[in-house]
Amino acid sequence: MSTATQAAGLITEPGVYDITAEEYHADPIPGGSLSSSGARLLLPPSCPALFRHAQDNPQAPKQTFDVGTAAHKLVLGDGPDLVRIDATEWRAKAVKDEVAAVRANGGVPLKPDDYQMVHDMADALRRHPVASRLFDPARGRPEQTLVWRDGPTGVMRRARLDWLPDTRSGRLIIPDYKTCRSAEPKALARSVEEFGYHQQDDWYRSGAKALNLADETAAFVFVCQEKTAPYLVTVVEMDAVARRIGAARNRRALEVYAECASAGQWPGYSDDIAYLSLPTWAEIRDTEEYL
Repeated sequence: MSTATQAAGLITEPGVYDITAEEYHADPIPGGSLSSSGARLLLPPSCPALFRHAQDNPQAPKQTFDVGTAAHKLVLGDGPDLVRIDATEWRAKAVKDEVAAVRANGGVPLKPDDYQMVHDMADALRRHPVASRLFDPARGRPEQTLVWRDGPTGVMRRARLDWLPDTRSGRLIIPDYKTCRSAEPKALARSVEEFGYHQQDDWYRSGAKALNLADETAAFVFVCQEKTAPYLVTVVEMDAVARRIGAARNRRALEVYAECASAGQWPGYSDDIAYLSLPTWAEIRDTEEYL
């Protein structure tokens, strides 16, 4: 495997690439590739049809995305310019035009409160004893793209790491930054299940190992930060069971992607009549009450 740096253009070989977020999300690999977020969209409760629609219809910018992007920029030290819009309401035409101009130039427009909030979040993270070391500018590089080929299916895979630590002796720990409503561990466990973060864990570690950046001891951790003061930070690592389930789901997603791409068909939830039962909790409740 060779490590490469590429500012633009198509990617045809496995490696580590320094490309923009826009180039990454547009899929710079001829013939298409699969990302972690794409893999999660292929499986229940989603389906291949929703995956295909998301690929063909990128989401428009939202204020919630702006806050997350801005926080990433300040934590990672890489990303679009943050522009404070000195208006608490963005309904007036002049303000709308200013916001549109910032977006057109690749920047992130922020209301005054949000602008201050993301700076306070970055300051709070730098005070955390573990998170501050994981994102130490002297120990790694932000926003690096990994590209590798999946052996069993031949599918090209890609991942955009928030942070790629320098290769050193000892255990490699790859961090990923998440903003959240609650960084309390039980709440984070629910988020892992809802958003499939255990799949992201396996996906990113698989890429690092495939490119000889890490061995079997490599760890992947989520650095989760609340979006309300005092902007608490919790660093979490998936346990062995969660990692095995994530790996199994990723394997199935790769198989589904290869099958759909080969056939040129991206089915919905079901092409047949679906046979349903009541949810278990409702079945127990009503059986006790009525049967």
